[in-house]
Amino acid sequence: MKNMLRIMLSVAVLLMAVWMHAAEDAGRPKIYGIAYVKVKVTDVEKSKAFYGGVLGLRAGGDSCQGVANPCFSINGSQHVELVKTDAGDKGPFLPEIGLATNSVEQMASYLTAKGIPASKILRRPDSMKYLEVLDPEQHKIVFVEGKASAAEALPPGAISNRMIHAGFVVKDGKAESRFYEDTLGFKVFWHGGFKEDETDWYMVQVPDGDNWLEYMLNIPATAEHKELGVQYHFSLGVRDVKATARELEAKGVKLAGKPILGRDGKWQLTLLDPDETRAEVMDFVPVEKPCCSEYTGIQPKP
Repeated sequence: MKNMLRIMLSVAVLLMAVWMHAAEDAGRPKIYGIAYVKVKVTDVEKSKAFYGGVLGLRAGGDSCQGVANPCFSINGSQHVELVKTDAGDKGPFLPEIGLATNSVEQMASYLTAKGIPASKILRRPDSMKYLEVLDPEQHKIVFVEGKASAAEALPPGAISNRMIHAGFVVKDGKAESRFYEDTLGFKVFWHGGFKEDETDWYMVQVPDGDNWLEYMLNIPATAEHKELGVQYHFSLGVRDVKATARELEAKGVKLAGKPILGRDGKWQLTLLDPDETRAEVMDFVPVEKPCCSEYTGIQPKP
């Protein structure tokens, strides 16, 4: 009888925890995925040649409407935006990540209720509403009203039709996760390291889609620009990284390296823009079991 009471009490506590978590999330609007990344560039024309020529992304397009800076569409709801900076800029060259939500107003109310400072609701020239917030390590996250990126035909000359993740250097992973996981509802997607018992990469997936953000951990404070350019990155999904590498070489593109099989079980290829910011090319799905931990979320699709 006592054992039965204990079981019933445990079930009641578990149900209460689930109910409380659902109640907390009830006020949070949906977060579908990455809408855009801003990339700092020192030579706009050289960078246009990379993003439009090497990557084959389309200048302008639906996802670039209302964007004043040079803009390259990946699909109808994702783009890369170029921001001119000085050659002496020593900061990260990936200064802003946009996330698509179904309601900026609801997000503003939700963040206020959670005690998270945010900007007032702003508007782009095309009347698109957005809201700016800084995470605990001062990475700029912008919520824009939008939709999840959908499967589209691969545009002629483009190597990809979907951005699947973006990464940045993180010093305190626990503080970041209190923001992304506890407050915004992101879920752990995968984590791993160069060694089995270490965590050098920690991925958190958006609550209402298949995109993710990646914490780049254990990066020394003395890291120079070239190292930071590799760590602050965005990733384009492809069906076959090795085939993409061959296509690029056939076009005369000099690759920074050969495709490698990552510890996460996916083939990947590093491409560097003229300012050495990494535009990673990655298989949508793993080809082998990842090291260190299992995937716990949804694998992206083309």
